[in-house]
Order: sequence, then C-alpha cells, then structure tokens
Amino acid sequence: MRYWLFKSEPDAWSWDDQVAKGDAGEEWDGIRNYQARNNMREMKIGDRGFFYHSVKEKRIVGIVEVCAESHPDSKTDDERWDCVDVKAVRAFETPVTLDDIKGNPKLGEIALTRQSRLSVAPITADEWKIICKMGDTKP
Repeated sequence: MRYWLFKSEPDAWSWDDQVAKGDAGEEWDGIRNYQARNNMREMKIGDRGFFYHSVKEKRIVGIVEVCAESHPDSKTDDERWDCVDVKAVRAFETPVTLDDIKGNPKLGEIALTRQSRLSVAPITADEWKIICKMGDTKP
C-alpha cells in the first residue's frame, strides 16, 4: 500500500462532501497538473490518502481510500487528464494543521511543504504514521 495527500479547497469540495458520497466514492477530478496526474496514475485500489483542506483551513481532516484506479477525468474531453475515485474512511480525531506539520522536524521533507502547490502528492509510510499519531487517528 502507498500513501498520498489529496488537497481540496473546502468551499469547492469538503470532507463533508466526500463523506456524503459513501462507499461509492467520488472522482478526484479537475486536476490539471502533470505531476499530480502522474501521481494518480501510480495509485492502486486500497491506497490511502490524507484529505487536506487547503487555502483558509490548511489542515488534514480525514483519511480517504482509492476505490477506482486512474481513468479519464469525466469533467473534460481532453485525453491528457485522468483521475482516481476515492472514498472517505475516517475523520481525524484532531485535525493536523500545516503549522503542526512544519513544526515537526521529522516531517521536514514532506511534499506538502516542499511542493506546496501540488494538489496530489506522495506521503512516505513514516510520514503517514507520524501524522496519524499527531491527529490521534488510527492509521
């Protein structure tokens, strides 16, 4: 299993919106960055990801799971753009803020701070465990 970070502006697509989709999940669509798209192309069913509210909140609020591998993004006819489907697994007991992450020296190399504009990024297994512990959340 691999781990990922999915960023969304809560006004556009929030954790509550994701939860409302249930086990069917929802396309993680609208990504128009080649590196983020390539990350999604590497994902497998069962991979887990952090759901990150960007812009105003800047915090990890939940865990999602990939429930459909890379396929054409239904929001465009442009063949270059793919997406995966994700479903909500559980909310974080304690959301983990960007400041919390930046303040943890063990997370100094995390993609969230190194490539802050990337909307879909890899997370290492160690980073996953650390952040889940920070959020009092079962991995």
